[in-house]
Amino acid sequence: MSALGTLAFDEYGRPFIIIKDQDKKSRLTGLEALKSHIMAAKAVANTLKTSLGPNGLDKMMVDKDGEVTVTNDGATILGMMDVDHQIAKLMVELSKSQDDEIGDGTTGVV
Repeated sequence: MSALGTLAFDEYGRPFIIIKDQDKKSRLTGLEALKSHIMAAKAVANTLKTSLGPNGLDKMMVDKDGEVTVTNDGATILGMMDVDHQIAKLMVELSKSQDDEIGDGTTGVV
């Protein structure tokens, strides 16, 4: 538990974790947060938009091991992307859910 933070309890006895160095991190609020979310969503959408439709282009993806994959499947592209932004992660999860439930339309949901 020490690597993550310290365990504390509130006045009702419910446990919560105090994360190390949390006070040093800044959090976006208001208009800055909204702009950040929109930019992250646009970045993911711009990556996928050229693979849409009958004239869609393939993407060449290289994973951490150096293995090359050429695809125009939205689920594969998003699955291989390493995203840090929470909204981008949400869009990747949305695409994975679409692929699991329906099996198609993963690029369209983004």
